[in-house]
Amino acid sequence: MLREMLDACPLIAILRGLAPSEAIATGRVLVEEGIRIIEVPLNSPEPFNSIRLLAETFGDDALIGAGTVLRPDQCVALASTGARLMVAPNFDARTVQAAQALNLFTVPGVGTVSEAFAAIEAGADALKLFPAETLGPVGLKAWRAVLPPEVRLLPVGGVTPGWLEAWHRAGAGGFGVGSALYRPGIELDELRSRAKAFVGKAQELGRK
Repeated sequence: MLREMLDACPLIAILRGLAPSEAIATGRVLVEEGIRIIEVPLNSPEPFNSIRLLAETFGDDALIGAGTVLRPDQCVALASTGARLMVAPNFDARTVQAAQALNLFTVPGVGTVSEAFAAIEAGADALKLFPAETLGPVGLKAWRAVLPPEVRLLPVGGVTPGWLEAWHRAGAGGFGVGSALYRPGIELDELRSRAKAFVGKAQELGRK
């Protein structure tokens, strides 16, 4: 399902700071604009409540999950919401294994080639390149030359519509988009405008 959703739209919306009261309205805008993967980082207010609301409302149309997942017990709480996706800023084998045991898709964060190979060996479904600003498209291109071609590499950190093409050319298999898309309290019209810009650029790249 993760691969299919990335094929449909290669964007992961990172809703850091989302409050439960904003979850459904925010999710509706993103899904209407074509985004098919949404994560709520666990350092947001009442994150599991927001994730549950998103999963219950949009789970048939989008892959819902959590970011900033650091421990196995958080995977258990995440699975109880009906979510299907675990994203982390780091690679921790125990957390990846706990998520897999709960049938969650796993996207751990990696910052070196050694971490990337360790995460692949652990069975990660995709790799989050974090923070992407420190690696850059040139670094990603070098990674792409040595990592298995089927492994999805997803830059996260500093990704804007204007940067998508450079990352795409370097071999990115998707993109995590955070503050350039969403901030707490953003007006829904502004969110829709930002989502349109990201999705439009992603669709343009998909035609090349």
